[in-house]
Amino acid sequence: MNEQGNLLLAIVLSLLILLGFNIFFEAPKMKKEAETKKQIEQTDNLIKNNADSSENNITGYLELNDALSKDKRIKIDSPRLQGSINLKGLKIDDLTFKNYKKTLDKDSELVILFKPTTTEGGYFSNFGWIKTSKDDDFDLPDEETIWKANSKKISDKNSAIFSWKNNQGIEFEQEISIDEDFMFTIKQKVLNNTDKKIRIKPTAKIRRTDTPKTQGFFILHEGPIGIIDDVLEEIDYKDLKKKKEIKYDSKGGWFGITDKYWLATLIPDQNFNVTSRYNFYTINNKEKYQVDYTGGIIEIPSNESIAIENLLYAGAKEVELLDKYEKQYSIPRLDFAIDFGWYYFLTKPFLYLLIFFKNITGNFGISIILLTLLIKLVFFPLANKSYVAMQKMKDLQPQLLRIKEMHKNDKVKLNQEMMALYKREKVNPAAGCLPILIQIPVFFALYKILFVSLEMRQAPFYFWINDLSVADPTSILNLFGLLPYDPNFLPKIINIGIWPLIMGGTMYLQQKLNPQPTDPMQAKIFMYLPIFFTFILAPFPSGLVIYWTANNVLSMGQQILIKKKMEKQKK
Repeated sequence: MNEQGNLLLAIVLSLLILLGFNIFFEAPKMKKEAETKKQIEQTDNLIKNNADSSENNITGYLELNDALSKDKRIKIDSPRLQGSINLKGLKIDDLTFKNYKKTLDKDSELVILFKPTTTEGGYFSNFGWIKTSKDDDFDLPDEETIWKANSKKISDKNSAIFSWKNNQGIEFEQEISIDEDFMFTIKQKVLNNTDKKIRIKPTAKIRRTDTPKTQGFFILHEGPIGIIDDVLEEIDYKDLKKKKEIKYDSKGGWFGITDKYWLATLIPDQNFNVTSRYNFYTINNKEKYQVDYTGGIIEIPSNESIAIENLLYAGAKEVELLDKYEKQYSIPRLDFAIDFGWYYFLTKPFLYLLIFFKNITGNFGISIILLTLLIKLVFFPLANKSYVAMQKMKDLQPQLLRIKEMHKNDKVKLNQEMMALYKREKVNPAAGCLPILIQIPVFFALYKILFVSLEMRQAPFYFWINDLSVADPTSILNLFGLLPYDPNFLPKIINIGIWPLIMGGTMYLQQKLNPQPTDPMQAKIFMYLPIFFTFILAPFPSGLVIYWTANNVLSMGQQILIKKKMEKQKK
């Protein structure tokens, strides 16, 4: 009986403990989590619903000029940018580069970065405020708001102040200015003329319509990007499509969208704690990518005002300019917008060296060759050891073949005799590989920076190479222009130009200077490698092919010098 009573008492006490734990610990925790979740959902809905009604109503696309003429605008005219700001929603949605063209043709159009959201590939940014709760009984400016401007134009010399006042008497201002390059400064001010305090959150966004065409190459990131608590985050378009939304909490940082050469990014006050979001959704079957952030709650007492400052970078990914802004505004790792990759400590210095040589020679192709030569000189001691080891192996080939023939049916004896030969001749068969392995990151870093750098875009070399960032325009199929037809409708992998053929030839000659593999299968593979690389590199930017060719020629020169040196030593 006592045992049953004790069991019953234990059960009751356990239930009381569980009940008490739920009442005093779990219930308040769950309530707080629910309130937090509800507040986040309200914030998200406020941002998502803050959409331009014209975007929802138009099923097709407008021509650019038609879209620009629909709304009142003020001009943007700075040394490097031209465009306009839409007074409806205060959207920066019309930006064109003054000094970057789509092609090298004289009549080529200028590169357009931002376009109205009602056009194909629409792309814009704007800044504003959101409520902390849907129950707040005051109005905020949204994408339907028509702002008043105190100027007809923004330039690097003159800013413009935009204002709007709601029905409750709260005044909103944005002063937008631009420097001589690509940095916008947006100063937001709110004057609370009501008899009670208000609570709001600052927000900013970049929205892009349609999935842009990308290079689709694994060594280059294009798409949503950001620095979150000093860490680089890169999100592919296809991944964002699957996940729909990705969120980060960060102190400061920057959040945007990058193309190969161009960048649009939001830069909050670096002392602010913000929540950034990367979203994908559709409106009328149009794909939308949105990058935004919201700051913390700001309370504005009655008859008082607050002001905050944000930045928007909308421009070309010029490394010197990004570095300048990084220091000027204390923006963390803004240069990471350029995809320097894992070998940042190599790729960035290489880019600066290329720029240095370009400033001296006036030709980016020559600077590629000079940098390749400089790298060869730095690694000459390693290359010397490698080539000496390879030459010794080449000299041993007759003896190795004889040993293999004598012991072809006895692998143990074969290995013993080969090791004895290496020991007697003081040759390490792996000595030629180690220096090459050490140099691989360097060559890959140079290859990487030539692929991603803006500086190579539309940079001429000599003769028929007018743009180092595109494939060699000549073709073996029309005998390099001798025959009167254009074969460029065919894939470049079979439409081979002069420089890929030169590269393949130098690779073949370089192989002839190396010791030939004793294994017949390996020998065949090595024989076909130059042909394989000729086809593979044919579609690549000609700057990369010139680099590869220069590297082959310099490598052959090293091998010949070392061979002559060794022959003199033998004499």
